Amino acid sequence: MLHTSLLPAVQETTWRMRTLKRHFRQPERAQHAAAAKDSNMIGGTAEGGGQERGGGGLLFAAKRKGGKPAEVGKEEEAVESSVMANGEDGCCLKDVLVTFQSCLNDQQEILMDPYVAGWKGLVRFLNVLGTIFSFVSKDAVAKIQIMENYRSSDQKDHYLTLHSMVKYELASNLVDLKKPGDQPPSGCRTILRLHRALRWLQLFLEGLRTSSEDSSASALCTEAYNASLANYHPWIIRKTALLSFYVLPARNTFLEFMNVGTPADAVAMLEEALPSIAKVYDVTEALYAQHNLLDIP
Repeated sequence: MLHTSLLPAVQETTWRMRTLKRHFRQPERAQHAAAAKDSNMIGGTAEGGGQERGGGGLLFAAKRKGGKPAEVGKEEEAVESSVMANGEDGCCLKDVLVTFQSCLNDQQEILMDPYVAGWKGLVRFLNVLGTIFSFVSKDAVAKIQIMENYRSSDQKDHYLTLHSMVKYELASNLVDLKKPGDQPPSGCRTILRLHRALRWLQLFLEGLRTSSEDSSASALCTEAYNASLANYHPWIIRKTALLSFYVLPARNTFLEFMNVGTPADAVAMLEEALPSIAKVYDVTEALYAQHNLLDIP
């Protein structure tokens, strides 16, 4: 029997799945309507699965048509209002990834402001996909706000780079290394959470880049999640996340949604931009490993 505490998560996930099934099975052209209707695949095919190009993406289309649970709408609006600083619902992932190219200075230190700006863009991209990725985007919004508060505080110069932040917080005993204390979350702990999520996104996007045309975005996302964030999430979050990934479409359909052109254009963009993401991740990983910060509770 299903535990009662799981019912809300399962109900929301079921709603997500039904919404995205309807969306990805909408035909792009009239001649594909019959094929799309008869398809038993979650994502349909590249021909049968149309995409709404304006006004906010997958789940936002369902919001305009009605039938969305009120509690889900409130959560989505809270996340959107926190990160849609540019006033746009859409997001070109290429612009987001390019932001990470400016993160490293000449000393190969990670600059905080471009790092946070890159994460803001990633959250906008995740929000365009709807509540499927809210378990990451909502937490990222909170972490972004923490780091922006540090960058606007009297100690802002200590948070100019990740390296200066680590040096300052360790010297000032601001990092709870064994268990969370009563003091506010440290910058080191906050960045570590974003760092782990960045690994998941890096692995997922790399999987999209290198996989075959008939691959499933659902399988690629699941594989990336299991190799990264799943190691740090409780059981209920893991199960809900994995159920949510199930509704993702075919790989080429997902690549088209990145708003950079054809699937081939998206692959070329990822090939150019992902090395910057990998470099930022590797530098952060090495810095945290050097100071034994990779397991901050």
